[in-house]
Amino acid sequence: MFGLFKSDPTKKMRKELKQLQEKAMEMQRNGNIRDSSHISQQADELWNKIQALESQNK
Repeated sequence: MFGLFKSDPTKKMRKELKQLQEKAMEMQRNGNIRDSSHISQQADELWNKIQALESQNK
């Protein structure tokens, strides 16, 4: 019951992850592979942080 009002710390991170993945996809479609891989690497690092936070909360 008390967790009802607690905000999800990963919600903002998941939104940012989605934006990074979409940006990487657009760069790849436009032929900008180098920048696409850089953005994808940032997304992977963010995903690892999300997973670490979720494993701590369980």
